[in-house]
Amino acid sequence: MRILLKYIFVASPFVILFSCRQSDKDLVKNTSPSLQNSYLNHSDSAKYVGKSTCMLCHQDIYTTFVHTGMGKSLSAATKAHSSASFDNAYIQDKYKDFHYQAFLFHDSIYFKEYRVKNKDSVFMMIKKIDFIIGSGQHTNSHLYSINGYLYQAPMTFYTQKKMWDLPPGFENGHNTRFFRKIGVECITCHNAYPLFVIGSENKYAELPTGIDCERCHGPGSIHVNKVRRGEITDTSKYVDYSIVNPAKLSIDLQFDLCMRCHLQGNAVLVNNQSFFDFKPGKKLNQYIQVFLARYTDSKDNFIMASHADRLKQSECFIQSFKKSKNTHPFKPYQNALTCVTCHNPHVSVKVTKEEKFNNICSSCHYQGGMSNKSCTSKRFLTASKKNDKRNMNCISCHMPVSGSKDIPHVSIHDHFIRIPDKKQLKAKEHQFLGLVCINDSHPSKETRALAYIYQYEKFDLFDYYLDSAESILNIGNTEEAQKHLHTYIHLLFLKKSWDEIDKITNQIGIKKLFQQLCQKNINNTDSWTLYRIADAKYALGKTKEAEMFYEKAVLLSPYILEFKNKLAVTQMQNNKVNYAYQNWIEILKENPMFVQACSNLGFLKTQQDQLDSAFYYLQKGYNIDPDNEMLLLNTISFYLKISYPDKARELAKELLRKYPNNIQAKTVLNYLK
Repeated sequence: MRILLKYIFVASPFVILFSCRQSDKDLVKNTSPSLQNSYLNHSDSAKYVGKSTCMLCHQDIYTTFVHTGMGKSLSAATKAHSSASFDNAYIQDKYKDFHYQAFLFHDSIYFKEYRVKNKDSVFMMIKKIDFIIGSGQHTNSHLYSINGYLYQAPMTFYTQKKMWDLPPGFENGHNTRFFRKIGVECITCHNAYPLFVIGSENKYAELPTGIDCERCHGPGSIHVNKVRRGEITDTSKYVDYSIVNPAKLSIDLQFDLCMRCHLQGNAVLVNNQSFFDFKPGKKLNQYIQVFLARYTDSKDNFIMASHADRLKQSECFIQSFKKSKNTHPFKPYQNALTCVTCHNPHVSVKVTKEEKFNNICSSCHYQGGMSNKSCTSKRFLTASKKNDKRNMNCISCHMPVSGSKDIPHVSIHDHFIRIPDKKQLKAKEHQFLGLVCINDSHPSKETRALAYIYQYEKFDLFDYYLDSAESILNIGNTEEAQKHLHTYIHLLFLKKSWDEIDKITNQIGIKKLFQQLCQKNINNTDSWTLYRIADAKYALGKTKEAEMFYEKAVLLSPYILEFKNKLAVTQMQNNKVNYAYQNWIEILKENPMFVQACSNLGFLKTQQDQLDSAFYYLQKGYNIDPDNEMLLLNTISFYLKISYPDKARELAKELLRKYPNNIQAKTVLNYLK
């Protein structure tokens, strides 16, 4: 069944904080600190206008900004936008036995994936790359789109070392090839807001290129219309409340704005907000709460985009924050150490002179001449006597260049500013201490439980995360289970507690559940819960009930194709073959790379003795994913059907090499003996 597309254009569901009786003119001139949050562009009616509109009045800022890391965060995949070298663009994944080569054809970038046996190519797939993600300061990774579905490709160029390798997270046997979904959490940090297709995880109607002005200033339509009416605010005297100027925000709100993307970790949405909902000038913890795993050696290890977390541990920040309580209302960060103290977001760090950063350090640590010097380094003292500013380098010692634990082949300055102590020993153990919410000291128990669930699901498959989540929720009866339904079902799903899911849903009642789980939203919250319940029912052999829950999930999220595939599988179990066939055909029309649909259609056509059609779908699937376990099993069934035992035996042995515990392949080999 076709569902009309609905697109999200970033509207926030919160109440506007200013009185509707005040005119725009009164609001934008009001300088009261109590109205610090009363920006007109926090309204749901405020729309995003794009950076080309901002450029009309702010040409100078626009010209420099587009060359910053943010301005170049995502671009079309052309040679001109790439930092990569294509002369020897080759890598090999030894774990999964795939070779990769990047090459240019005219001005476009292509990746070739292939497998070699006895010097002959036994598998090959070529993909045109659509987008480069990453400014090139550290990396260029690569994305491609299939009918709007966005995925990451399996090659990254690491610019500092000028080398190609697998992308972060693809290494050590975790290569997802061309199938890593780029969802809204990822794209809303690495880019301006896209037009997202509701009912999907990674489908977009439109993708802008590069983080734009409105990510830091908020939607611009109200400000643009105000200026077009000739209403100009004297910003030396008043705050212009038609748009957010981060320089006028309090220190906390300014940090919240930067931490939206520069506080990498385990992000948990609060009260079913979405990654689109936060706007500059708002409290981040009302929308997203970010958790980090703390270990005994956390001070020595950090992740790439953890600048804010590291800076806030610095004594420099702690002391400056104490001194900045009573500052000028128009320059609240003036005496504090915040991100913009050192970084001008409109100018690339590449063209910022090193002495600017050192001057910021010396403004506190080198006042009043040598008698008040803070640094006792011989290098610094010698350089200062000679006024050798090049070697009066605070950053090199106190913010040393270091690698990050999550991104290979890159080095960044550690933003945890501290006095180097060569005698200090690094922690010998790497022992987990717990998850800490960085931007909220009192997260709810629901949020804390979700943090442990996500830590298990996205980062480390350690059972103690799930045990912690279960302990935090402490569900004791059906009423509590229903109150925390989404989180509790998610937890039970990961624990494969099918009986418990079945028990709870029976106690609540199917009719009541369908009334409760009926909302379409960006996060697909209700549809995921329906899908997880359906999976539990299916695992218990209750295929008729499972079909009902899958149908509801597909109705809410028709573009999460895994939902539709499982619905079709269940329909096959329930002897609704035509419905199953139609759903698989629709999946392939939507995304021709969806290998599970190819596999299932191959199996269906084999059962129906439509052998030419069966071979077509199985071969199509193999050309996409030659290691898909179910596809290989269905192909073995096909060869047995057409009385090709040698082919079946050969494929069963290949399957066992890749999946040694596959019982069906062992059964086939025993049968063929």
